[in-house]
Amino acid sequence: MTSIFRTHMGADFDRLHPQIQRRFSVGLESGEGCVGRGSMERIWHGGSFVKPFLRLGGTRNILVPREGRDIPFVIENLPYLDSFGRETVTFVRTFQLPDGPHRFDATMVHSPERDCVLDYLGTHQHLASDLHMSAEPDGSLLIRSGEHRFREGPVDVRVPDLIGGDAEVRESFDDATGRFRIRVRVVNRRFGPLFGYEGSFTASYVDARERWATGLFGDLRPVREEVRA
Repeated sequence: MTSIFRTHMGADFDRLHPQIQRRFSVGLESGEGCVGRGSMERIWHGGSFVKPFLRLGGTRNILVPREGRDIPFVIENLPYLDSFGRETVTFVRTFQLPDGPHRFDATMVHSPERDCVLDYLGTHQHLASDLHMSAEPDGSLLIRSGEHRFREGPVDVRVPDLIGGDAEVRESFDDATGRFRIRVRVVNRRFGPLFGYEGSFTASYVDARERWATGLFGDLRPVREEVRA
C-alpha cells in the first residue's frame, strides 16, 4: 500500500523491518492509523542556554520543555487530507511529565518539489523542516533533517545554522521484546547537543476514518495550516 513515506523512500522502504514498514504504511489508502504507547527512558536537554528556547517552543507544542526519566509516552499517527488537499500524517507525541502532560506536535506531507518529507512543527506550523529517510542495514529507519524554515504571515525565512539544530531520529523494532525503540537527538553545529529522548513503545492500529468521523482525534490537527513548502 502507498503511503507518503513509501513514496519518498521508494525501493529503500522494502529494506525496513516488516514492523517498521507497517507502522510507516499508515495513510489514506490503507485507512489505518497507528497509536504507540510506552515510556521514554530519558528526555534530556543541552546547556542552560537552551532552556528558554524550549520553554518558548513549548507554548506551541514544539519540543519538550522539561527533562525526565521513565516518562509515559503516547504517539498518535493518523492520516488525513489537509485544507490544501495534501495527504498528511500526524506525529503528535504526549509526554506525561510530573508537572502534567506536554505535547510535541508535527504533521508530515510528501514534497515532490523538495524531494523529502516535509515536517511542519507545532500547533501553528510555524516551522517547516525537510526530512530525509533511509533504511539501515539492520532494518531500522534513519531520519535526518535538512533545511529549516520559519513562516509567520508574510515572513518566510531560512533558519540560520547558527541557531538551528540538526535532528537525527532512529526507529527500530526489537523482535525479542515486540517493542519499537526510538532515539531522537538534536544538535547545533556550533553549540553541540540541544535536546533529545530515547525509549520504547508498543503499537496498535486503528481505523483512521472512523476515528476522525467520531471526533476522537479532532484535537490532533494543527490550529493553522501552512501551504508553503
